[in-house]
Amino acid sequence: MKKWQTKEQLTDLLCTLVDYPSITGSDAEIAVVQYIHHLLSERTYFQDHPEHLSLDPLDDGRQLLSALVKKDSGTRDTLVFISHIDVVDVEDYGPYVNLAFRPKELTAELYKNLNQLPKDAQQDIQTGNWLFGRGTMDMKAGLTLQLSMLEKAMNGQFTGNLLLLAVPDEEANSSGMLAALPVLKKWKEAEGLRFKAGLNCEPVFRRHPGDEGYYIYKGSIGKVLPGFYCYGKETHAGEPFNGINANLMISYLNQELELQEDFIETAGDETTPPPVSLMNRDLKEKYSVQTPLSAISMYNVLFMKQSIQDMTNKLLQAANRAKEQIEKHYERKASAFSNRSRNHFHSDLYVRVMLYEGLYKEAVDRHGEQEVLRRQNLLMNNREEGDRDFSTLLVQDLAYLCKDLAPMMVLFYSPPFYPSVSSKGHPLIEDVLDFVQQLFHERHQMAVESIEFFPGLSDLSFIGPMTSEQKTRQLKMNMPIDEKGYTFDHDALHEITMPVLNIGPFGKDPHQWTERLELTYSFDVLPDVLTHGIERIFYQTGNMKNDKSVKEE
Repeated sequence: MKKWQTKEQLTDLLCTLVDYPSITGSDAEIAVVQYIHHLLSERTYFQDHPEHLSLDPLDDGRQLLSALVKKDSGTRDTLVFISHIDVVDVEDYGPYVNLAFRPKELTAELYKNLNQLPKDAQQDIQTGNWLFGRGTMDMKAGLTLQLSMLEKAMNGQFTGNLLLLAVPDEEANSSGMLAALPVLKKWKEAEGLRFKAGLNCEPVFRRHPGDEGYYIYKGSIGKVLPGFYCYGKETHAGEPFNGINANLMISYLNQELELQEDFIETAGDETTPPPVSLMNRDLKEKYSVQTPLSAISMYNVLFMKQSIQDMTNKLLQAANRAKEQIEKHYERKASAFSNRSRNHFHSDLYVRVMLYEGLYKEAVDRHGEQEVLRRQNLLMNNREEGDRDFSTLLVQDLAYLCKDLAPMMVLFYSPPFYPSVSSKGHPLIEDVLDFVQQLFHERHQMAVESIEFFPGLSDLSFIGPMTSEQKTRQLKMNMPIDEKGYTFDHDALHEITMPVLNIGPFGKDPHQWTERLELTYSFDVLPDVLTHGIERIFYQTGNMKNDKSVKEE
């Protein structure tokens, strides 16, 4: 039976998936996984092989789905599909918020109000070939394509096996993909599978504003989330030079880190975006004329081949530059006030820059490790905060134990961490992507460029070959939440490894209210290319087995 093959069928399937408002952490994130399970359980293949369809729980009650379609009992070669089912929030939709998960209705309504759309979105919607809505591009269209390929496998079209993973939480901590790693291992051992590659169908991301290019990817960019806890010295607003305002400290830190070119990395003709602040606020809970004592800022830092040590060094250098500017600012302003008030005094402000592991050691030296652990256990048992806020709270509690070190800026890391992975140079991936590019050109008269890193972050980071050894001890030692409700499992990242690639649909404006999917490329051209590309993977796998010079994965 063919339900998910034509452009119209795929569009309808996408709309049913988008209809579930599966914002990360919501109940609908569970419901859409159960819906996909229902769709597959109705198919003859899974009724004949119910053991090949599974729901596995996460620790927090969410679920991931895995579905295996085997060519036959003796076939081991398997392609792993990776998809995420969660989406970001829809507050940005404003008056259209109630239509954000109704793509056809939203698109029709936006067409009636063209003047409210940006110019490029106006041009797109008037073609009649674009579908608007949260999740249409990122990434339920990719999941739709993978379900279409799974249906082809059920009908015996491929010479190898397909294993689909549909996971939650990609937009937050990727806890769904981390939970999927032991599930992958279980499938491998129970069914005797040989994982040949991991294929994600994340959408094409523009490399710069206005870019209209089409891309396929050999890997996925990495990410760390460093935070700076700024601890000043409180004072009354009427006596500003008796303390140091944490907001002043964080303002100079932002100048040194926001869009800072030192972090831009180039590999070939690919370049990482510079850091941006994702969180920036003081931690004062109520209004008063006391100056804010502490503030927090967290930064999105993307990387391709840099080490954790390199990035940590750059972060500390930026903090030290900020420290110098803070001290100079304070000295200049104190001098100006001294001259005007005729009350002569000299500023001796000194701002300390340190890593979390240094602050932890100082707290233990002062109060003993048992007392520090007692306080952290108490915070854990009464925790109400998310991972980022709880990380900040753990740092703040240590800072309170070491008030004599203030003012200080403490560098730490929060989840999520995405390793940078790449299959550049892998013979199978290079061959398949060359083959796919040729298909685009010869069958569809399209130029599609193959590049190394998918720039939007993806769950491929947890199964692909890391771009370097990426020693993570320093990351782990400076992640306050590690083993306190979140476990950074370095070994798990190496448990299941396979070459990876990303071939996905075309859309625009992910995480914006104008998010939209182009339908002809995504649901006419791409299914044809994916079908032949998948078969090429299995064909080349067979050839490589006969080539003694190629090492078996």
